[in-house]
Amino acid sequence: MSKLHVKTGDTVKILAGYDEDVGHVGKILSVDTAKERVVVEGVKKIHIRHRKPRNQQDQGGRIELPAPIHVSNVMLVCPKCREATRVNRAVANGKKVRVCKKCGANID
Repeated sequence: MSKLHVKTGDTVKILAGYDEDVGHVGKILSVDTAKERVVVEGVKKIHIRHRKPRNQQDQGGRIELPAPIHVSNVMLVCPKCREATRVNRAVANGKKVRVCKKCGANID
């Protein structure tokens, strides 16, 4: 398991992928650290799953789920300078924190 530069709830900019998604800025909904993939809010890439009804009250059909993209295709947007930036690690008050490379602001 590796350390990632993004967490759930971070705002990211999409760098690569489908043409309509490149440049999109959205919030991370979930992170899979084992597969190094993230699900970004508002990305048009969608998986369609076909689900059978399990009982009389349950409704089956096609369910659309957001598909994950690789973490290397997103870049963190700094909350202070509002620009896509790389992340630096630093120690502040005895805790490891993420720091913006452009403005030096604490991200965590």
